[in-house]
Amino acid sequence: MSVIRQMTYQPAGHRAAAVETMTFDRLRELNDGGTQRADFHVLAVVDAGHGTVTVDFLHHPLTERSAVWIPPGAVHRWDDIAGVVGHLVLFVPTAPVTLATRELVASPDLVAHRSVPDADWPFVEMARDHFLLEVSAPPENAPTELPQILLSALLARLRPPHAQARFTPPVFQLFRSSVEAHFREHHATGYYARTLGFAPRTLSRAVQQVTGRTAKAYIVDRIVLEAKRLLAHDRLTAARCAATLGFPDASNFSVFFRKATGMRPGAWQAAAAVEWAVQRDPDAPN
Repeated sequence: MSVIRQMTYQPAGHRAAAVETMTFDRLRELNDGGTQRADFHVLAVVDAGHGTVTVDFLHHPLTERSAVWIPPGAVHRWDDIAGVVGHLVLFVPTAPVTLATRELVASPDLVAHRSVPDADWPFVEMARDHFLLEVSAPPENAPTELPQILLSALLARLRPPHAQARFTPPVFQLFRSSVEAHFREHHATGYYARTLGFAPRTLSRAVQQVTGRTAKAYIVDRIVLEAKRLLAHDRLTAARCAATLGFPDASNFSVFFRKATGMRPGAWQAAAAVEWAVQRDPDAPN
């Protein structure tokens, strides 16, 4: 299992563009089958063909008239894109210009894959094509805000399931942002309730309303996801994971991880390595 490649947003040429695009043909030229984690958003809109992408240990199909959204920090791997036709949009978190789309991209709970309904596809296709046309314009003829405006239109037209984030209670939005910033140091619901100035019951009710989970379960899931990233892709030991994620020692972390996943960290790491090897080379012996 190769170590994850960290990718930083670097727009082509000399323009300080907040948005870039590429085709799947170009992605095939660049892709080596390795895992990567970017500090920018990757939105793939598939016109035709079939393939697979893995995002944070979940396999997602690339199918005709579908979209895949990979947020910053998500570990991903393009597994099978030989026959995929479409475009990818790379953009920094501040690129969208509307309040609704900015709230959308700020969510750490982005749903990776979505099939676009037939009735929606003409609008998505038109929004995508207009966006691509503006992005391809010579810099001297293109107002810098137009690509970002049209990116926002494309995101709105895609109407992903997490678009409901714009309607989420402010209490949950604050909680979500705070967890994302502090889950490595603080694991208790009480910390977030005190820090945000809400009664624990108010906080729990807001989280339950949006996610169907308790506030504690939400925190646990976020820690487990990061632990899996560290174990599988950064290949850290349980002791180093414990230190990185704010546990007092490896034993404490192991108990937490086993309770959440049913496996000890070492066993999960070994199983992930076998699965990785099989996916890279299906004919290799287990």
